[in-house]
Amino acid sequence: MPQVSEGPGWLTDLRQGAVEQFATSGLPHARLENWKYTDVKALAKRDFRLPKKVDAAELVAEKSLGVQGLRLVFVDGLFSPEQSDLGELPKGVNVLPLADNANAAKTVLGQVAAANFSGFTALNLASWQDGVLIDLANNAVLEQPVYLQFVSTAQDNAVLIQPRILIKAGVHAQATVIEHYSGAEEAASFSNVVTEVDLADGARITHYKLQQESTKQYHVASLHVQQQRDSRFTSHNICLGGKLARQDIQVELNAEGAEVYLDGLYLGNGRQHLDNHTLVNHNAPHTNSNEDYKGILNDRSRGVFNGSAVVHRNAQKIEAHQSNANLLLSDKAEIDTKPELEIYADDVKCSHGSTTGQLDESALFALRSRGIDEAMARGLLTLAFANEVIDRIEIPEVHDQIEEAVAGRLPEKFNLKGLV
Repeated sequence: MPQVSEGPGWLTDLRQGAVEQFATSGLPHARLENWKYTDVKALAKRDFRLPKKVDAAELVAEKSLGVQGLRLVFVDGLFSPEQSDLGELPKGVNVLPLADNANAAKTVLGQVAAANFSGFTALNLASWQDGVLIDLANNAVLEQPVYLQFVSTAQDNAVLIQPRILIKAGVHAQATVIEHYSGAEEAASFSNVVTEVDLADGARITHYKLQQESTKQYHVASLHVQQQRDSRFTSHNICLGGKLARQDIQVELNAEGAEVYLDGLYLGNGRQHLDNHTLVNHNAPHTNSNEDYKGILNDRSRGVFNGSAVVHRNAQKIEAHQSNANLLLSDKAEIDTKPELEIYADDVKCSHGSTTGQLDESALFALRSRGIDEAMARGLLTLAFANEVIDRIEIPEVHDQIEEAVAGRLPEKFNLKGLV
């Protein structure tokens, strides 16, 4: 049972409510429809300890994306001020480590992500240890991205890492936020992450999530977004690491003109289990959603994709489009895919679809006829499939490192730089 730590009265009450919710729901199980393909019983059997401050400067430097901009570093989920750089913030922008600034987050913490969303969400709300608040006033524009680097270390005892990330964007505010999770190859911790995003009228937020943790780690995360009139939220969700990784994304389009774009890529090797669930609620007319997720699965890895768009009553003249394509590189790899549409309005444009297959033999033949050996041809075709998502990433440092990481994890590993 999670313990409630000390804090201001409103936070103690919030945490206590989450403790009671966790006591009621517990961790999700396979009898729940949304968790039927992902078994988390192993987590309940593990003994995870709370993290302690450690020096991981070399590991942080090694795993950094090298992004130019504001940088907050968290080692085993705890803020590391000596390795962070907030620079000079423009007027109307606050970026605050959460552990020492909880009162500043009162209007957003727990307001977008409900404690009853899942047992993991309740657990995080009850006992989060640190995180960040990104608060943008009306018309505030943050030109450089906010880079949130989460690094896991290898310790004798596996630790429980629970960041809470809060993004509040005022009217016509704009920012780009990068969540990056990586760490030591022997790290075997459990990351339980909750991100809440609140967009006012006309706000623009671009969100990158790059998960590269070790294949000994567990990673469960949920991203919750609520949007008002004419706001835009863009998500790039890249999942490469983890023994078991689960990402939930829930978006509420609450007013006319709100739009969301969800891009995702997951790549599994060995016995990795990678699960992505998305839900977009069209709660108002004239709202738009567009989703494109791609999976590459090798060896005995397993992927899960469940994307759902719900068009509620009276949400007329909306557009909702969804696509999930999967590439199986092994006859032992597995994908469970379920794109869904629920429509309760009659004047809408909606589409959804899913494909699963292997590499195109005719394309493979075309490359080989030009003198490219089979292994390289397979690697290039697989990377081209992934690049349909990667090429929409607009930050060069992030784009290049993801592309190189994907190329390096393919069965036919190759060095992209050596091809140029």
